[in-house]
Amino acid sequence: MDEQRSTIGPSAGCVRIVSAPHADTFGYAMPPPGLLRLGGWLEREGWRVELRDFAHLLARGDLPAGDGLADAAAERALVGGAPWVLGLSVMGATLPIALAIAKRVRARAPNVRIVMGGPGTTGLDRLLLERFPAIDAVVRGEGEVAFCELLERWARGRDAAGVLGVTWRTATGAERESDRAPIADLARLAAPAWHLLPPLAEYKRVSGEDEGLVPIDSGRGCVYDCSFCTIGRFWGRRSRPLPAVRLADEIDAALRLAGARRAYLCHDLFGADRKHALELARELSARGGRPFEIRARIDHLDGELARALGAAGCYRVLLGIESADGALRNAHGKRMDVELDLRARLVELSRAGITPILSLILGLPGEGEAGLRATLDLALRASLAAGVHLSFHLVNPQPGCGLGETHGADSRPVDDLPPDMALGAGTSACERELIQAHPDMFSTFAVLTGEPGGIERLRMLRQLSDRLARRLERTPRTFAALAALRGVDTLDLYRQVEAAGCSFEAVARGERDVLVDGLLEWELGLLRTAARSGPGARGLGNSAGDAPTDSAAAAAAAAGPRARAEVLRLDVDAPHWAETLRDLPPGAPLPAVERRPTVLALAPGPRGVRTLRINAPVAALLELADGRPLAAIEAALPGAEAALMRLAQEGLVEPLPPRGPATPQRSPAGPSERG
Repeated sequence: MDEQRSTIGPSAGCVRIVSAPHADTFGYAMPPPGLLRLGGWLEREGWRVELRDFAHLLARGDLPAGDGLADAAAERALVGGAPWVLGLSVMGATLPIALAIAKRVRARAPNVRIVMGGPGTTGLDRLLLERFPAIDAVVRGEGEVAFCELLERWARGRDAAGVLGVTWRTATGAERESDRAPIADLARLAAPAWHLLPPLAEYKRVSGEDEGLVPIDSGRGCVYDCSFCTIGRFWGRRSRPLPAVRLADEIDAALRLAGARRAYLCHDLFGADRKHALELARELSARGGRPFEIRARIDHLDGELARALGAAGCYRVLLGIESADGALRNAHGKRMDVELDLRARLVELSRAGITPILSLILGLPGEGEAGLRATLDLALRASLAAGVHLSFHLVNPQPGCGLGETHGADSRPVDDLPPDMALGAGTSACERELIQAHPDMFSTFAVLTGEPGGIERLRMLRQLSDRLARRLERTPRTFAALAALRGVDTLDLYRQVEAAGCSFEAVARGERDVLVDGLLEWELGLLRTAARSGPGARGLGNSAGDAPTDSAAAAAAAAGPRARAEVLRLDVDAPHWAETLRDLPPGAPLPAVERRPTVLALAPGPRGVRTLRINAPVAALLELADGRPLAAIEAALPGAEAALMRLAQEGLVEPLPPRGPATPQRSPAGPSERG
């Protein structure tokens, strides 16, 4: 069959696969991993394949934003001649523009066969064929085997009857074949066809993304059926990871690409197969570790697995928490133990060096005021415990998920409330026309307006999402201290700050409280240090432990030593109070605060900014190390060179250039305690 197919493929013509355009800048930064895998499969099976990522073309200016997008994209889809088959890969947000492109391609090239696939078709396959004559077929769920079988049938002049997983156009309407079982062993998958898309470095250049994330189709599917998500249904309620050694090899191959620095494992349910996750961690650890991030459920990541993943190089995880109310979560299909200690799991991840990203949905049906308050308090406590990133979302009843079925009729688009899933799409006139004409198909662009409070409550939640998340990420300890001082919860303090009409920092300083002031100065210092030591930043030098280059050493010798650390002099022991606030039960009064002058050094480290308690001589030395000649520092503080060498080993000062044998000298004591 494979030999015969390799003859059929090229003779049938080009199979051109297009990722529909959108203006979501996160998507710009990375090629579509599913299409890379599909392209590799099609090539291996003998088909002549082309991939075109229209999101990337839009980002680099090769497609125009605005009302001319659909026409320009249709023309671009036909550059190089009309393909035999045009495959359009869509998300919910890109379905309208893909349909507009398909209509225009059909008008320009009537003989092209147009196929749709991707998560955006979930639950809509029959409607797509009934309402949009440009579409010839929809491949449901996993595409490799079904799409190849469909191509083979068409190449032989036959129809799609019996091709599992396909809904296709007949002379009288639409025929929906039975579902196809997902590929049981993902070892069968082809390697991603990186050569079919622009270089990864070009994606990074266009997007400006400086983390160097490279996406890997690392596993597929989800066994759950959460009401707000289509993933479980799209993949047939099955979850399968790529074999561990194969995945480690693909991570290595991806990280060798120009512009790649960190792997982004795209499986939505990493860790569901615990044995596989531990095997991957062992394999990557044996190779010296690789930087990667994952998407997972918090109940799958216990302390043992977190430690193994952290040791293997995992540095970040996206966690769908949704709500602090366990009963509400499970009412929406989460199926998570309501007694699970979320905070303890977050602490375990943080201790393993893994930063959690919490995804929280505001306004779920049944949430109510108490549920909202509990979720916001969870966000604050998580920020105190683990330094999390927060991602708040409004309810979005997409087609193909439970909420779309039960609350789609209670939802509608609101101009100033675009759902997160629809960001960067649906803005052109032809898209808006389709969304208005087919509200049952495009609820990706709608928000749930039928709940108590209606649109005004949604506007409040959107504003809260935008502003509170930033405050809790930037200054969680200051926020917690101010809330405890005033005896209010997270929502009430947020409202008080909004009513003040100024920044949170201004409100905190206006309190004139020694603890609030100290915590604020510390947290703002942490932010300054992180900004100076981030990717592409200058002024704090290389990360701790890096050896200086010859040019860097020469510059250091000429200019004199330079501190990496910022010195803070506070009236309270801020790190001590951070621990106190972290462990303070919700609603408990703030203990009495005593003044305790404390000197801190904030320095960049391999896993973020470090806080160290230091004594006065070390502080003075760090403040002198501002690029002035070493002789001048020695004159002000005898014994400075030996002390600076020790501080360089601690990562608080730029590495000093070698100066020959040193004479032992008495030096100021080093850092006394880590905060």
